[in-house]
Amino acid sequence: MKRILAILFVLLAFVSCDVVKQVQQVTNLSKCEFKLKDIQDVRLAGILVQNKNGSSDLNFSDGARLAVALTSGTLPLTFNLNVEIHNPNAKIAGLNKLEWILLIDDIEMVSGVNEEPVSIPPMGTTIIPLSMNIDLHKALSGKSGESLLNFGFNLAGANGKPTRIKLKAKPSILIGNFPVSYPGYITVTSEIK
Repeated sequence: MKRILAILFVLLAFVSCDVVKQVQQVTNLSKCEFKLKDIQDVRLAGILVQNKNGSSDLNFSDGARLAVALTSGTLPLTFNLNVEIHNPNAKIAGLNKLEWILLIDDIEMVSGVNEEPVSIPPMGTTIIPLSMNIDLHKALSGKSGESLLNFGFNLAGANGKPTRIKLKAKPSILIGNFPVSYPGYITVTSEIK
């Protein structure tokens, strides 16, 4: 019986240490700095438009694919948004899940959840890549085809016109087996040119 109690005590101490570490990680996370690092692989209807100034920079085949997409009623815009988290603490910070909402030029575009656990090393930086998939016809309903294309090309950096990006992020961490969400959203803004 004494041996069983000793084993239970050791297990309880181990679980308690783990919970303390998780609480410390979430406390450290609250001091972390979030920023939008960059946007990569911008595609309209599957066509890479990164570093293009407009549809005139596309070849005939890609231009035809965009025209078909515009008339089909869906215009998929996909890209990767890299979120940088800097940990100024002397100990590790972490999160188990990141809920997010993306706004472009103050228009809510898409929301999602990254369920990959993330650790941010002490005095270090980690990048969380978020894959975005937006139907511009739905997100910008009522806009002309030209406006939809301009929106996609501007996001890719065309013509040096700035695009305002805002990400609302809500990290969560497991403490024991219980998920604990950050109170409210962390808002991260950037202007892409």
